Amino acid sequence: MELLYVDQDIVACIKPPRVLSTDEPGGLPDLVRQALGSPKAGIRTVHRLDRVVSGVMVLARTPQAASELSRQIREDAFAKEYLAVIHGCPGEDAGTLRDLLCRDKARRMTMVAPEPGKGVQEAVLDYQVLNRAGDISRVKIHLRTGRTHQIRVQFASRGMPLVGERKYGTREDPCEIALWSHSIGFSHPRTGKWMEFSKEPPESYPWTEV
Repeated sequence: MELLYVDQDIVACIKPPRVLSTDEPGGLPDLVRQALGSPKAGIRTVHRLDRVVSGVMVLARTPQAASELSRQIREDAFAKEYLAVIHGCPGEDAGTLRDLLCRDKARRMTMVAPEPGKGVQEAVLDYQVLNRAGDISRVKIHLRTGRTHQIRVQFASRGMPLVGERKYGTREDPCEIALWSHSIGFSHPRTGKWMEFSKEPPESYPWTEV
């Protein structure tokens, strides 16, 4: 469990893959308590990453901090940047992906909807191609909306599934999904000071290839 920053209000850390963001045995708050050596600490999740996704997250240590960070997320004052490695490459080096998404709760999958309707939400992200190597590309992603599995579905629906994608892809890649929470930025819930935390992806396939 890698901790990037700790104070009386927040904890910034690196979420490992295959760990739930929510507070339950073995979930991220539980791992943070263990890392702090404080099994009864009040660690609260304020934003989530998919279970298979890794990278930078911040958790609150008080109800007040949780409320303020949640407000910033609701009001789009919380910055999040992702890195991904995808199969193929977008037609443009930078652009915006915009879709209507709906959720199949029974199958726990998100799908592109053909038209507006009940349960359908707009999903928007901006991307920039950073590098290409053979048939894979590294992209930087800024989410404008936060839909479940949004990044994974928007790229997979265009024939560019993320490397390591098993839910929405058809390839057998020898790695975890190549989606990484690269950086977050927010105003400190107590002081109001702008804070940023970032971490590069692991030195392993496919990040070392592109």
